[in-house]
Amino acid sequence: PVLSNMARGELQKNMRVEVSPSWDGRDIRVTYMECFGRLMAGIAPWLALPDDNSAEGQKRKQLREWALASYENAVDPDSPDYLCWGVAGQNLVDAAYIAESFLRAWDALWRPLPHKTKERYMQEFSKMRNIDPPYTNWLLFSSNIEGLIFKATAEDADLRKIAHGDEYRVNSACRKMEEWYVGDGWYSDGPSFSFDYYSSYVFHPMYLETLQSMVDAHYNSRLDYKKYYDRELRRAQKYSIILERFISPEGTFPVVGRSIPYRLAVMQPLALLAWYDRLPEGLSRGQVRAALTKVMHRMFDSQDNFKDGYLTIGFCGQQPGIADWYTNNGSLYMTSLCFMPLGLPATHPFWTDAAQPWTQVKAWNGEDFPKDHNWKDQITTWDKW
Repeated sequence: PVLSNMARGELQKNMRVEVSPSWDGRDIRVTYMECFGRLMAGIAPWLALPDDNSAEGQKRKQLREWALASYENAVDPDSPDYLCWGVAGQNLVDAAYIAESFLRAWDALWRPLPHKTKERYMQEFSKMRNIDPPYTNWLLFSSNIEGLIFKATAEDADLRKIAHGDEYRVNSACRKMEEWYVGDGWYSDGPSFSFDYYSSYVFHPMYLETLQSMVDAHYNSRLDYKKYYDRELRRAQKYSIILERFISPEGTFPVVGRSIPYRLAVMQPLALLAWYDRLPEGLSRGQVRAALTKVMHRMFDSQDNFKDGYLTIGFCGQQPGIADWYTNNGSLYMTSLCFMPLGLPATHPFWTDAAQPWTQVKAWNGEDFPKDHNWKDQITTWDKW
């Protein structure tokens, strides 16, 4: 119901809103921006597939049309579904997920937009610079937005009359990521390490996408973005190995840290690398597909995760008590970030390879399985001048 309503300018009118029992009182309108941006970041790769006559293809075409209309409404001040750009710090977060959705489906979702709509996005994204991000994963929200601005203005001279990317926001975020990398695929969310899934929710995906945007924009700065990207890709591969090993034979995984109502977003890096077709050696497509599918069935088959068509606060069913002070049911659409492999065509080996047992299945059935050792960085970077 998110896109069907927003395409008509009726999401804010019709969406059933639910907030955490410990809600901190922030502007409730952030719910709609969270819902839209996070949903689109997850399904963008699927919407980028070419049209076909299958039932799925027809559904995808309809959703893409709704999505494009929703993107227009999101930045149209005359639309009832104009999003609350710039009214709260939270807007920086979800502007970044909207930017991420464009980066994941550039040809399908960004390029078809009317030029006036692109201009409005440049203006709204630029407003996010008024928000001072805490020294945490939030630095990547700023850098991801700036990466999009760099990429968009590199290919459209008219947009350069409206916005310019901020090199400092990109490079300072990259340098902080290097300071906060603790090794073996894990990032510290700021100076102190927390054992949670923010390496899944934010660090690996948005760091990769920030760097790729700068490569795509052919932007030259002190940092060698391609080398940074290649190093970060390897870190993401190691982290994906860990995520795959977290999946039990029953399709469960450890419930640790904050933001657990994001559900399947825990597996975002594994899904991202499957979509990139860059799974690390030792993880077959068949085992990753089988493992992720098992998790999805375990989480969604028998529990009541929806009400009136919208996600409810919880992890495996309705569990409002596990919400954090910033959680609303728009936040929960982070779970769509696990759907990125849908962006692979039906003929891709990810879908056609036979299902295979994943690591925990092999281990607990007494079968041979790969050993796991620490991965050290193999690429060294330095400022170019």
